[in-house]
Amino acid sequence: MDKYRILKKYFGYDTLREGQAELMDEILQGRDVLGIMPTGAGKSLCYQIPALIFPGITLVISPLISLMTDQVKALNQAGIHAAYINSSLTEGQIAKALENAKRGQYKIIYVAPERLETERFMEFACGADISMVTVDEAHCISQWGQDFRPSYVKIIKFIERLAKRPVVSAFTATATERVKEDILCILKLNQPKVLITGFDRKNLFFKVVQQRSTKQKEAAILSYVQEHMEDSGIIYCATRKNVEAVWELLQANGIRSGKYHAGMSNEERKQSQEDFIYDVSSVMVATNAFGMGIDKSNVRYVLHYNMPQSMENYYQEAGRAGRDGEEAECILFYSPQDVMINRFLLESKVGNSELEPENIMLLQENDEVRLNKMNYYCLTKDCLRHYILNYFGEQVSGRCEKCGNCQAEYEEKDVTDICRDIIHCVEQLRQRYGMNVIVDTLLGRNKAKIRSLGLESTPSFGICKGEKEGFLKNIIGELEQQGFLLPTKDKYMVLKLSQSCREIQNGERQIFIKVSKEELQTQTTETKKASKRKSDLLTSKGLELFDVLREFRLALAKEEAVPPYIICSDKTLTDMCIKLPKNKQEMLNVNGIGESKYEKYGERFIEKLREFTHGEEMTLYYEEALTEQEPIAEEKTTKRKGKKSEFSLTPEIEQQIQYTQQTTISDFVKQLNQYRNEDTTKCLSTTFITRKLVEEGYLKEEIVDGKSWKRTLKKGEDIGICEETRQSQYGKEYQVLLYTKPAQEFLINSLRDRWQI
Repeated sequence: MDKYRILKKYFGYDTLREGQAELMDEILQGRDVLGIMPTGAGKSLCYQIPALIFPGITLVISPLISLMTDQVKALNQAGIHAAYINSSLTEGQIAKALENAKRGQYKIIYVAPERLETERFMEFACGADISMVTVDEAHCISQWGQDFRPSYVKIIKFIERLAKRPVVSAFTATATERVKEDILCILKLNQPKVLITGFDRKNLFFKVVQQRSTKQKEAAILSYVQEHMEDSGIIYCATRKNVEAVWELLQANGIRSGKYHAGMSNEERKQSQEDFIYDVSSVMVATNAFGMGIDKSNVRYVLHYNMPQSMENYYQEAGRAGRDGEEAECILFYSPQDVMINRFLLESKVGNSELEPENIMLLQENDEVRLNKMNYYCLTKDCLRHYILNYFGEQVSGRCEKCGNCQAEYEEKDVTDICRDIIHCVEQLRQRYGMNVIVDTLLGRNKAKIRSLGLESTPSFGICKGEKEGFLKNIIGELEQQGFLLPTKDKYMVLKLSQSCREIQNGERQIFIKVSKEELQTQTTETKKASKRKSDLLTSKGLELFDVLREFRLALAKEEAVPPYIICSDKTLTDMCIKLPKNKQEMLNVNGIGESKYEKYGERFIEKLREFTHGEEMTLYYEEALTEQEPIAEEKTTKRKGKKSEFSLTPEIEQQIQYTQQTTISDFVKQLNQYRNEDTTKCLSTTFITRKLVEEGYLKEEIVDGKSWKRTLKKGEDIGICEETRQSQYGKEYQVLLYTKPAQEFLINSLRDRWQI
């Protein structure tokens, strides 16, 4: 049987996703593979289908019991005999499972890495026909990954002890270049096919919400959950204390929710997890101990009460939303205190480590780098999706138009003068305090702490009295990100000045930040998406049928003692509402219904559909919703009341332009902006122009000492962009890009004729 017949028969799909067929073919030809594919991209099919074609057994090494349990239940539901061997079984149950495996009862066996070291399992493995060993969650093999498991390092010793080397396949969703190299090296993959299908999860909407207090966070999260009462979601917290607080908040407001953290007993955690999986509770509040391998397909949102410790952790946790391919939201509620909390947790982790001292030091350095990258994600005003993709080595630029930053209305603002005030304040406070004290001093707040420290008498006291607290903190965050302010690594996070602050003080550097109206006003968690959900596809009658089918699915799940999503996904139910299948052939055309699923449930679902339609022909969906192209985010947002239009070069602006012999891009853009209609038109940004020049090969971007600089290429010189070396009063040399009159004319022509903003 070929892979496509197996795909249809057991899993109910007609087509494979990107990369799946290529990896399967390589495996079936006997070649080792490493597949790096985003969560929800179908990694498990890449080894499950070859496992059914191979003559022998496939061992799948998996890190968590919950992951194995879910996978085995799903396979058995699909009509595939599979088993798992881990610490949740008694020795008698393990012996029986191995005996059944020897008799050829199972094609796929999931096993915990620690079990590979036991004599009983080794004896079984050496006598069995093992066609493939699959290492799932392969990033666990690297101490530079986010879930390092020492037992994973010993997998290669197990493979080498087998009588015949099987095909070795490894899969992960999150791997930086360093982690990828570790996987290849430690597993000793033999001339492997390495396939990276891309890290993008196009159905996920990303957003960061800046919250300065616990009260703000709790109010925002409660409001969000109340607006999504029909949806299933996860709220991640950094500490047990926060899990308890958020869970109690939801319970007090009548929201069906569960909690999950290491301070609970095994029985409590198991019950809470089952309640969530079986839709008894709609929200799970948890630490990162929850979720790895939980294949609940209909999670519509993942909220982060605290910033995670790394981009790897965040993307894995956020990736638990929308595994069915439907639209889902990932919102991170950020406050600067999150950095301090994570530093404390990382110190605790290292303190309990069994690694050698030199390795501990390397691990600490790596943790600090990853924490800073995560913090920059929370502070950036650029595209969030592209920040994530660039982090994992997938270089992209521009805007995705489907994240909170791309859909926010930003204006670029010169904050150089305020930066000087902040630097002077840090100096006057002798670099002894953190962000909150500095901001309180700048705002001139008459607080007891400020008075007790005698800071009301400093020259900086009240110098930024007219600014908003959130605005000042964002500027400080930008100064941190660009390396002008250096937070200490202790729990108090005192701000220190770097040598490069002199560039700002001496007028050698300008600092711009993007400012949104949302940041300067009351923040909300309202999000905007261009893509459609079932409520966009189905009519009110269609939604009524969807609820009937969902209730019926829950009843089936209780009969079978499996989670509802194991029966079928929400996406499958929606497709049933659209197609209204009346017989076996039509039901097999429903997305996610294979032959095994049909034999078990197909006729019963058809009967439910007949009861609802009374045998009449019905159209329960909006036909235009299935055929029309998705509207892009810009088209949607332009309908908002009072929205400013993008900058465009009008004849009126062009008539007023004054060309000079030489100018900087900042001064040139400032001139154009002062001629626009401020009430109706957004500012033109220097970032837009320099990005266009980089894209078209006039400039190039270089990273020097962690900072981004623009340099002129031959094409840039030809149009009149030149570099000038200047020297500060402290003797430090720096480069300035100057635009001659021909270069200025080139920019105007491009803005008029070629560049669309």
